[in-house]
Amino acid sequence: MARDRRLPFLRRVTSRDGGGDLDGPRIAAAMDELRSRSRATLHDRMHRVRTAFGLALQAGLAAGLAYLVAHRLLGNPQPVFAPISAVGTLAASVGQRFRRTVELIIGVAVGVLVGDVLIYFLGTGAWQLALVVTSAILLTIFAGGSVAIVIQAAATAVLIVTLTPSTDNLEFPRFIDALVGGSVALVVTAVLLPLNPLRVINRAARPALDLLAEQLDMCAQALRNRDRDTAQRALFRLRENKEELAALSEAIEGAKETITISPARWHRRSELTHYAEAAEPIDRAMRNSGTLIRRSVTMIEDEEPIPEPMPDAVAHLAESVRLLRHEFAMGEEPQRAREHALRAVSEAGRAYTQGVGFSGSVVIAQVRTAASDLMVASGVDQEEANRLVRQSFGVNNQSPATPTPAPTAPPPG
Repeated sequence: MARDRRLPFLRRVTSRDGGGDLDGPRIAAAMDELRSRSRATLHDRMHRVRTAFGLALQAGLAAGLAYLVAHRLLGNPQPVFAPISAVGTLAASVGQRFRRTVELIIGVAVGVLVGDVLIYFLGTGAWQLALVVTSAILLTIFAGGSVAIVIQAAATAVLIVTLTPSTDNLEFPRFIDALVGGSVALVVTAVLLPLNPLRVINRAARPALDLLAEQLDMCAQALRNRDRDTAQRALFRLRENKEELAALSEAIEGAKETITISPARWHRRSELTHYAEAAEPIDRAMRNSGTLIRRSVTMIEDEEPIPEPMPDAVAHLAESVRLLRHEFAMGEEPQRAREHALRAVSEAGRAYTQGVGFSGSVVIAQVRTAASDLMVASGVDQEEANRLVRQSFGVNNQSPATPTPAPTAPPPG
């Protein structure tokens, strides 16, 4: 009998009775998952590229213009620091570019001062370089300078010490280059190539709001199926929202800066104000939803009653978040988002009257609180949002059908 010389994993995929492929479905499923992940990864990368495309154009234009200004207009034969300063200004956190320009100039001035003074008295060398850098850092920290000023002062001090022996009169061009680079960067962002602040905010808001809606949907599904693992996954994912919220906050700060210094964007001030006011309640809705999902996990673990309207309440919250993002992006009044937020509260009231346990009462309370947050994010006054939430809940003076441990009623919206 001939020996089967195929590799072991190839021999295992064939059945003994007819050559059928036993592992084929599992392998196909694994390959489908890999392809799905690859598409998701490519989508995420393309989203990051689209998000950063405007910044890349600004940086390229600012670097080129800074070089031309320093080289052609000011006569610097090697204007290395001007384009570096321009790119450094644009690389700062969006919304802090004007401040970064000032910090660049202050840092350069401190570095030049410390470097010149110590070189004059001590000369140049390795230990002099170490002393100059240490002194520059300590001086800027003592003066209360930011991290950016400290780094710039230290870097300038290094350049002064290392390049002074071979380059005459380095100090003044270095200072001028920093001024030129930072100023050109501000002109590019404010006048020549200002980004659309609302588009930037929409792109930043989408990941944060989509994350919140998806995890609330998962929580609603977990409550319907009493699936503790699904609820736990939603909780873990929502806890990782710092990056999305940071991107949204940064985008709002950048939009504020753009509208402040860019005449072409001044007409968008009222729309931006609406977004800026929505950032804080969205952050609160994220945190309150985290509590909601965490208590949902406990409710499933403790086998508490889960009235049928409770998952519907959470699902309406998810839809409210989704509609809020869509209506913001379209520039529409978020009426549908408000409607679903109040529907969530109404379903929570129905669930409460049917009877819930301790964790269930907390979930109900968090539905009310998150709905209030979303109402405020949509532009409703906080007091009015709380009134509408209480009205939609509809059971302020009623007891649940089943005795509920403390707290005996959810706190007001």
